[in-house]
Amino acid sequence: MSGSKRQMHLGVFLFDVGQHVGGWRHPNTYSDRLLDLSFYHDFARMAERGKFDTILVLEHLTIGGVKGIVTGERPFPQLDTLTVLAAMASVTEKVGLTATLTTTYNDPFHIASRLSTLDLLSGGRAGWNMVTSQDGAAPFQYSQQSLMPHASRYERGSEFMDIVQACWDSWDPEAVKADAAAGLYFDPSKVRSFAYNGRHLSVSGKGYVPSSPQGHPVVFQSGSSESGKRVAAEKAEVVFTAQNNLPDAQTFYASLKGMLGDFGRTSDQLLVLSGLSPILGSTEREAKEAEAYFAELVLPHVAVRVLSGHLDFDLSPYPLDGPLPYDEIDIDSRMNKKARVQLIKDWARRDKLTIRELSKRVVAAGGHYSFVGTPEQLADLMEQWIDERGCDGFNIMPSHFPGGLEQFVDYVVPILQRRGRFRRDYEGSTLRDHLGLALPTRFRPHPHSSISR
Repeated sequence: MSGSKRQMHLGVFLFDVGQHVGGWRHPNTYSDRLLDLSFYHDFARMAERGKFDTILVLEHLTIGGVKGIVTGERPFPQLDTLTVLAAMASVTEKVGLTATLTTTYNDPFHIASRLSTLDLLSGGRAGWNMVTSQDGAAPFQYSQQSLMPHASRYERGSEFMDIVQACWDSWDPEAVKADAAAGLYFDPSKVRSFAYNGRHLSVSGKGYVPSSPQGHPVVFQSGSSESGKRVAAEKAEVVFTAQNNLPDAQTFYASLKGMLGDFGRTSDQLLVLSGLSPILGSTEREAKEAEAYFAELVLPHVAVRVLSGHLDFDLSPYPLDGPLPYDEIDIDSRMNKKARVQLIKDWARRDKLTIRELSKRVVAAGGHYSFVGTPEQLADLMEQWIDERGCDGFNIMPSHFPGGLEQFVDYVVPILQRRGRFRRDYEGSTLRDHLGLALPTRFRPHPHSSISR
């Protein structure tokens, strides 16, 4: 591949049977196979055929709603994230396997050991998409009485990451290799213990799963608020973000990369992947017809419920063809979804969208960039975002499975390869190899914590 052109990184997002809310009703969708192991095997093989850096699997905590009303139509909630990725690991050799796992309702020792297990058994292909949870229904399912305030969630998340890192650092990979080479069992006394004391979490112990060929799982982060960006700039290696236009993407990219120096890091130590949900056709007309068809699969009142869920604001009393009630949707009073709510409000105001029009866009991509056009036009757009510093790559969010993913792999990937923008084959075996990331270094502990070994 030409060294004069920026290379792009690609992840692919597995969310039920597609990103589009109406995707499960599409005739080329296997919504009846979500409980079938072969569905996940087929998805993983197709992603590896497309030479994706990684698959990203979402973690579901609740069946969400607004004021007790379910806000979407889905065939079945997502199965356990790490179990699905382990099944995918068994039928692939190269593609990365990234799990979205919350720091709000999990335990750091548990997450560290489960991720390390996946990383070790897959040959160094695991990633952890660290998120904090903003679902208002979740606390009551996890022995809590209220949603943790936004800033506190990120404080806890940062401490959680410190503990996970300390677990991973318990094992000296060189000592493991030396003992293995000598035909010896590993000496447990060589595993380092630690104690951690923070505002939200205090633990002591040692990790109990050895290091993988990539050191430890790659750390991803999904969050576009100021708190999320600070955590990402300090500790993440890849960031997933929702940006629905290039100028906003450029602003986010420059802002996040500009924070890295505060933590002694350089621009190449953090990759930014922007969400991209394509609807493709062999011509523009064919693509627009496909878009219209998808829109017809979602009833208007369902689309408004989905939009209400994203905004955490019930829009059902408002006229469908009237404007979004901007002033009534107060960002500052919210404990959750601040960045996403602001993004959707800005989107509606900038494009002068009615509630009906906005809801159609949200059901297509959930606030991410929704592209409609030909494979060549999509490749043009992706190159523009890369060259004009809107991102370092994309998290592809197909409208439906398997059809949407097949289209991207069969028609878009070859164009990117011919243009020298994307690999023709994997050049390494670990997720770090695919992403061009160095072996890991230790996190800095959270400023309101102490760690001892």
